[in-house]
Amino acid sequence: MSRFQRIVMVLCASLALTAALGGCVVYDTPPPGYAPGPGTFDRSYAAAVGAFADEGVQITLEDRATGTIRGHLGETTVGAEVRQQADGSVRVEFEVGGNVAANPSLKDRVVRSYSRRMGR
Repeated sequence: MSRFQRIVMVLCASLALTAALGGCVVYDTPPPGYAPGPGTFDRSYAAAVGAFADEGVQITLEDRATGTIRGHLGETTVGAEVRQQADGSVRVEFEVGGNVAANPSLKDRVVRSYSRRMGR
C-alpha cells in the first residue's frame, strides 16, 4: 500500500468517525418533578382544582380564564390564583380565610396535594 493510499484511508476513517460522533447528543437528566405534558398553565390549573377535590373543598367559583378558583370546607374559605408570568413560568398562590381555626392545616394539605399532582 502506497503512502498516498494510507493517508487517504486515515482521512476517510477520520471523517467517518467525526460524522458518527457529530450525530451523538447528550441531554441532562431533567430535574425532579419535571413532567412534560400539556401547557404549564393547564397542568397547574388542573392540579389546583384537583387539590381542592382531594381535600374535600367544595368549589364555588372556577374561572379558568382568570385563573381563579374559590371554595370552602365548612366555614373555612379557600382560594387559588393561577397566573402565567411574562417569562413563561406559572405562579400559583393559595389562601385560606374565614374560620381558619376550624381547619388549621387545610392550606398545607391543599398545597401538598397540589405538589403531589404536579409530581413534586
